[in-house]
Parts: sequence; structure tokens; C-alpha cells
Amino acid sequence: MSKEMGLLSKSDVATGLLLTLLSVNLQGQDIEAYPAQEWSEIAAADAQLDQTKIDRLFDLSFQDSATQGVVLIKNGLLVGERYADGFSTDSYGTSWSMAKSFYAALIGISIDRGEIISLDDPVALYLEYFNDERRDITLRDLLNMTSGLDFPDHEHEDMFFSADHLDYARNVGVEKEAGLIFEYNNVNSMLLADILLQATGVAADTLLRERIFDKIGLDDVTLWQDGAGNPLTYCCVDTTARQYARFGLLFARDGNWNGEQIIPKQFVDETFSKVWDSLNSDTIAQDRGYSLHWWISRHDDQAVIFNASGKFGQYIFIDRANDIVFTRITKYHSTGGSKQDWGALKYINWFGTVDFRIAVAGLLDSMGIIKIEGDIATPVTFDDGTSQEFFTNYSTIIDALIDISQP
Repeated sequence: MSKEMGLLSKSDVATGLLLTLLSVNLQGQDIEAYPAQEWSEIAAADAQLDQTKIDRLFDLSFQDSATQGVVLIKNGLLVGERYADGFSTDSYGTSWSMAKSFYAALIGISIDRGEIISLDDPVALYLEYFNDERRDITLRDLLNMTSGLDFPDHEHEDMFFSADHLDYARNVGVEKEAGLIFEYNNVNSMLLADILLQATGVAADTLLRERIFDKIGLDDVTLWQDGAGNPLTYCCVDTTARQYARFGLLFARDGNWNGEQIIPKQFVDETFSKVWDSLNSDTIAQDRGYSLHWWISRHDDQAVIFNASGKFGQYIFIDRANDIVFTRITKYHSTGGSKQDWGALKYINWFGTVDFRIAVAGLLDSMGIIKIEGDIATPVTFDDGTSQEFFTNYSTIIDALIDISQP
């Protein structure tokens, strides 16, 4: 062994051998890598990708100043990443509604384990209090956002400001017949906390750690609870852009992680089917589809792209056919903690519209009466993390993501 070789660590040698094999086999898709504690990196050229196309995707993403970080994974290897000034690979984002996709996966696992019979089970089979006018609503209706539960103008964002989110969700009545109309209702997702608890006897956040995150090395994470200690199964999982990409890779690989089938492939296949399409959006200049708590970015002869999506512009995009994961998160300033505590703001959380409460909180913070970063504990996204251009350019960004895999 040469002196130069002796200076290399075993991990360096292993990485070198892996990349040599990959440079030969990537084009044929013969090798599927998985990250260990850290992601192995590969140059775009060695991954049979065009660096200029990657740069364009990243440039489009950063035209929006709200972007905190982007990560691109190809065949389980880190091809590229970029971060805004003041942020790094270790910087947390918050998922907002991307968490819906995380917790929905637990339903698939519980079906595989026999704890839940099927997606077509009535919710009332698991939640006794649904044996009323809600008795016809199924698990599938919840996951496809077709429950028909009451859907007010504030779209149940009021729930986020309550002390007990699950108690709020339990008391939402029926407005429409189930299974007919898509309405993006956070209550549907919050009810998963109770369903999973009743089906398994274990809290949903504990299940998420033990049945998914621990198995894929996603251990640097905060799982938020409400003030009553209920897991927030409709939002609020804090971690880094790299770590979010692990969950994306799990779905890109049909629920399999390095030989272990964590999420049943049948459930992943059903998730990545087209249930709803042409869903109009107030922010994104493209019709989108939806299936089992995932959004459809594109579903045509050119490409099939699904995404986990969160408020203000959080995304995990999945291109299963080309084994690509693209994660984008917006700027986040954590208040600390993992259990919601509104502090003095609890006195205004019942008053006025959601936008009014947010405005009042900002005013009190600017006046020094309260300090949002310190006096309260909750996920919060400020103006610097609120997307605009990313939504406007959404179609172009999806085109750029698809173009990466084109010859």
C-alpha cells in the first residue's frame, strides 16, 4: 500500500469504490445507494446528469428569496445542494403539511400489520364517536380529502391556535356526503392521531419514529405536539432539507430501505395513483392532483412527479421512474421546544380571523410586548420564509426537474 493510500480512511476507500462502481452502472440503474449517517456525494457527470440543468433548477428555486435550502438526490446519492446566506446543511426547516404524507404512511404500515383492515374501513370502526352522522366516512375519504366534514372559510386554521387540536377535530360535524368533493381539510389529517392510537395503542409520533424515521436514519428531528400532548399529525415536523430527502427516497424506492420493506409497496403504488386532478390553487399557477395525502405535480406521458407539500412552500418532490428526490424548504427560525405553548398569545387566539391574530402577534412582537422567538413555543414562518416566486414559477420548476432526467 502506498503512503498516499495509507492516509485514506476506510470510509474514503469505500466511497471511492462505490463511486467507481456507480460511474459504470448508474446509466443502467443497476445500483441503488442508501445514505448512512451522512449522504454519499457524487458529481453530476458521474451520475449521468447535466450540471447546467441542475444549476437552472436551483437558480429557479432561489429566485424566491424565501428559499432556505434545496437538495437533489439521484439514485440515493447527493448530487447537489444550495443554501441561503446564514443557513447550512444543519439548518432546520418546518414541514407544515408535508407531515400529512409522513403520518399517512403509518396507515399503510398498520394495514400491513393487521392493526387496520383496509383503507375502506369506516372511521367509526376505530373512533366510537364517529358512530353518528359521520358513520359513512372511511379512512380513504380522510386521506383523499373527501370526508365531507364541515369546511368553514378559515379552513380549520383555527385548530392550529387551539390548546387541544384533537378535541377540536373530534367535534367537527358533517357538511357534505363523503367521497364526492375534494376539500383540503386539516381536520381529516388530525384525526389520524386518534385512529392510529386506537388501532395500535401507541401515540402516532412514537410510531413515526419507531416504524419509519429510526429505520431510515432520520433521527435529527422535532415532532411537534399540541398543548395537550397530542401529536400534530397534520403538520409540523422540523428537520433539515437533507433529512426530509430521506423520507422522499423511501417513497421513491417503493417503501423499501436497503432491503427492508418499511411501507408496503402496494400502499406506495396506491398513493402514487391519480385520484384527483385539476385541483385549482390560489397560489400555484398549475392544476394539481391529490392522492392519499400526497400532491401530484405532473402525471402524463412525459413524467409522473408526486410531492409532499407544506404551507409557505415546503416540498419533497419524487420522480420514482428516474429515482430522483428534490427537496425545497423555506427560511425558518425555530422558537424552540416541541410542545405548543402560546404564552400570552393565548388571550388573543380566540379573537378575530387567523390573519388578524397573526398581525396582532407581529405588532406585539415589534413593540417589544412579547417576543415570538422566546416567549412562545410553536412552529412559525415569518415573512422571510413565505414563498411567492416559487409558486408563480411552479410549472417552470417542475419542467426543470423533469428536464434533469432527459438526454
